[in-house]
Amino acid sequence: MIRNIVLLAGLLASFSAVAQTKVVKANAVKANDYGITYSLPKTNLVVDAEVTKVTCKAGPYYQYAEKYLGVKKVITQDEVYYELGKVKLINRGVPDKDNTYIVSFKPGTVAPYTYLTEDGLLCSINAEYTPDSTVEGNTSAKKAKKAVATDVSVFSEELLMAGSTAKQAEVAAKQIYRIRESRMNILTGEADNLPPDGQAMQLVIEELEAQEQALTNLFVGVMTRSTDHYEVTVEPDGDLEKEILFRFSEHLGVVDADDLAGQPVYMNLKATDRAPQLDPKEAEKKEKSLKGIVYNVPGKASVEIFTSRKSLYKGEAQITQFGTREALAPVMFEDKKAPVKVYFYPETGAIKQIIQ
Repeated sequence: MIRNIVLLAGLLASFSAVAQTKVVKANAVKANDYGITYSLPKTNLVVDAEVTKVTCKAGPYYQYAEKYLGVKKVITQDEVYYELGKVKLINRGVPDKDNTYIVSFKPGTVAPYTYLTEDGLLCSINAEYTPDSTVEGNTSAKKAKKAVATDVSVFSEELLMAGSTAKQAEVAAKQIYRIRESRMNILTGEADNLPPDGQAMQLVIEELEAQEQALTNLFVGVMTRSTDHYEVTVEPDGDLEKEILFRFSEHLGVVDADDLAGQPVYMNLKATDRAPQLDPKEAEKKEKSLKGIVYNVPGKASVEIFTSRKSLYKGEAQITQFGTREALAPVMFEDKKAPVKVYFYPETGAIKQIIQ
């Protein structure tokens, strides 16, 4: 089931791409009856699609580029189009309100405590927990350079006085060649007035290169690229076949799944490791048997994201909804001399490590 689509565009430009889970420490003390409440997560799969907006601006002298500069590949008309780039799959655990438990410690246990995420997912028991910094897709939008094909700051008086576009192109081309000659004379030491030191020379060279590029843009045009990230959240509760995540248009970018202006981007999801389905009585019996620290044993699924033309992503994902729950016996945590330490994966609720 598709939950929602989030467009991470310019408003996220100031956010960091590195997402770090925030955790809080909770102590089991007499005031809370030596019990700490936590939730097990259910799996949300977040599809992160990289989309690049390409803006092309034609230069006013594009028809003279081959004649004066020998360049054939130039932008001949203004246009905007979009490219669908890398697609990532992120496993994001969210609290399952139907699976909330209490970590109950026996009075007298040596300083029992847990670490929880801010929304109550279990991270560790009797162990210090430092969240890993994970990149969940690059949610910061890359700023594009302003697409300006005609930069009047480099127009010479001669160019401004030229009466026709053809004459202006000729003058601009001559100016480009003069800049190239000046740069070469400085680099070879043949210029009449050389910069006094290496740093000054570097500044002069950079300024000449900027002027040359601005004038060249009058012929070849300017292409700018800006990249945004788009997220679609899927909460799997069964296999999916050709589920439409969103649609993509070269002219509009990402559009909604029901917008026929774009071509569909599909998801196939097939369970490869799924716990047996229990009947209601067996499920109730299993639930009552869970005593102690309840944790998830996730199932697995193969995932493919694709269009009619190509595959965008293939991989495997852990799905808590396809798995089962087990429990650690309370007696494990009653050793006063050497309390057991347990680490969990907060995004799945599975055990990462047990240290005795």
